Amino acid sequence: MHNYRTRSGYRRYIRRKRLLFSVVILAIAGIVTAASIHRAGRSAAAVRGERRELLRLWEAGNLDEVYNLSQAALVSRQMDYFLLTMHGFSAYQLGISQINSLNAAKYFEDCVWALRKAALLKEGASDGRLYYVLGKAYNYKGESYADLSIKYLEKARGLSFRAADIPEYLGLAYAEIGDYRSSVAAFAEALDPRAALDPGLTGTHNQGERNRALSGPLLLAIARSYFALGELDQAQAYLRHCIDVSPDSRTRLAARLLLAEVLRKANDINGARKQLLDIIEETGENAEARYQLGELYVLQGDTVRARAEWRLARQADPAHVGARARLSM
Repeated sequence: MHNYRTRSGYRRYIRRKRLLFSVVILAIAGIVTAASIHRAGRSAAAVRGERRELLRLWEAGNLDEVYNLSQAALVSRQMDYFLLTMHGFSAYQLGISQINSLNAAKYFEDCVWALRKAALLKEGASDGRLYYVLGKAYNYKGESYADLSIKYLEKARGLSFRAADIPEYLGLAYAEIGDYRSSVAAFAEALDPRAALDPGLTGTHNQGERNRALSGPLLLAIARSYFALGELDQAQAYLRHCIDVSPDSRTRLAARLLLAEVLRKANDINGARKQLLDIIEETGENAEARYQLGELYVLQGDTVRARAEWRLARQADPAHVGARARLSM
C-alpha cells in the first residue's frame, strides 16, 4: 500500500511538473512571438521611413545621398526592388553629370548592375522606366554595347513607355551597329515625328531654343547615316539644313566637311572645293579640309598640288592618318 501511494504521488508530481514546464514553454513562446511581431513592426516602420526619406532626397535632387543610402541598404536587402531602382536611377543621373569619364563609367556600371537585377524581379517585368534608363546607360557605356541599348529601349517602347529622347538614343545605337536604315528613321522621329524622311519639313516648327540647339547634332547624325547608305541627295539635304540652323560652330564645321565629301562623291568637284576653301578662310588651317582638297586634286590628275595639300594637312595635324598615308606612298 505504501508503495502504491508512493508511486501514485510520484506520478502526480511528474504530471504537475510537466504541466508547469508546458506552461513555461508556452509563456516563453508567447514572449518570443510578441517580441518578433514587435521587431517586425519596428522593421517595417523603419523600411517605410527609409523609403520616404529616399523619395524626399530624390525629389530634392540630393542624388549623392540617394545613391549612398540605397547602396548601404542593399547590403542587407539585396533583392529589394525599390532600393535597386533608386540606386540604379541615381547612379545614372550621377553618371551623366560627371566630367571625368572614369567616374562616369563607374556610375554607369552600378546603374546597369542594379537595374539588371531589378529586371529579374516580378515588379521589374512590366516597368518601362527601368528598361528606358537601362537602355540609355548602355548607350553611354560605348558603341560595343549598342545592341543592348537597342534591346532595352525597344523593350521600354514595347511596354508603352514614352520619352521624347528614346528615338534619338535609338538612332545613335542603330548607327553604331550599322543598321543605317533604322537609324535614319529613328533620328527623323526624334527631330520631328511628322518630318519622317522629308528634310524639307525638319526643324521648320518653332519649338523653342532648346529644340533648335538639339536639331543641329540630330541633322548631322541623320546625314551621316544617309551617307553610309550611299543616299547622297538625302545626306546633302540634311547637311545643308544642319549648317543653316545649328548654333554650334563645331557641329557646323563637321557638317561642312562631310558635305564636301558628299559633293566629291557626287562628282561636284567645284562645289566640294568651295566648301573646303570657305572652311579654311573662316576657321583657319584645318587638316581635314586640306586633306580633302588633296583628294580633289587627285581626281583632276594634279598629284603635285595634291601632295602640297597633304603636306599642309600634316603640318596642321601631324597625326592625321589620311595625310600621312598619302605622303608615304
